[in-house]
Amino acid sequence: MEALLKRELGTTTLKATGHAGGGCISEGLSYDTDDGRVFAKINHKSQARQMFDGEKASLEAILSTNTIKVPKPLKVVDLEQGGAVFVMEHVDMRSLNRYSAQLGEQLADLHLHNKRQKEKRDKGKGSGQSEVPVVDQFGFHVMTCCGYIPQVNDWQADWVSFYTQQRLQHQLHLVEQTYGDREVRELWAGLQLKIPALFSGVTVEPALLHGDLWSGNVAQYSDGPVIFDPASFYGHSEYELAIASMFGGFGRQFYEAYHQQIPKAPGFDQRLKLYQLFHNINHWNHFGSSYRGSSLRIMKELSK
Repeated sequence: MEALLKRELGTTTLKATGHAGGGCISEGLSYDTDDGRVFAKINHKSQARQMFDGEKASLEAILSTNTIKVPKPLKVVDLEQGGAVFVMEHVDMRSLNRYSAQLGEQLADLHLHNKRQKEKRDKGKGSGQSEVPVVDQFGFHVMTCCGYIPQVNDWQADWVSFYTQQRLQHQLHLVEQTYGDREVRELWAGLQLKIPALFSGVTVEPALLHGDLWSGNVAQYSDGPVIFDPASFYGHSEYELAIASMFGGFGRQFYEAYHQQIPKAPGFDQRLKLYQLFHNINHWNHFGSSYRGSSLRIMKELSK
């Protein structure tokens, strides 16, 4: 693999630094090259290229907003024995500590970026000040993966339809294929009729999301917070907070700073449960039926 990386990166130097990383999906190693230190994520699954292409596009989109630090993506390389490697900028990270409020501020800036560009465009000031085009629909220009499961990112004008069909229905279809769970099927038949009412009086603007913002995908570097491992798309900003609140690690300062820019809209708490439902079902599809109970509980609560 190292010979392949030297060739693909055009470097005569490729020296492992001893820095390692990764999670339950991929492993990672850092290397010194002619152009500085890089981080290589390695995955041997057959769908690794698709997963890494989506992550690269996600990082590029977030990077171009100039709102919050992400590792600069460099190249996705196919492995000769199957799988792929995603090479990006190495960032010296440690656990988020002193920059919690700044993370909240910058995440809100990311979520508001598209809306602000749209307002400039509508006032006749154009969007030329940003590399990111104004987006008026929900979705993304490439497929992204939350974990290793592909997300359906086809563009839709209506958020409720997008989320119901391309997030929840897609995940529930995978549950049906694997488990044939009758109770889930019956609960979903009733719940999907109630979802539109949760958005009564709420205007949802397309916001560029990280898409998988739990505490394991957040850290700090020398100058502030950094986020990584995204599964981006344009969606409802509230969606971003669902997995963050599921697993903890985001303190009061983070939420206060975030909601100072994006206040909670009426019905926020119920919609947060709706968004947590996706992550519970997605975890069910990734890690097995230990997430069945939490998925059913949320469906029952929302169906009342």
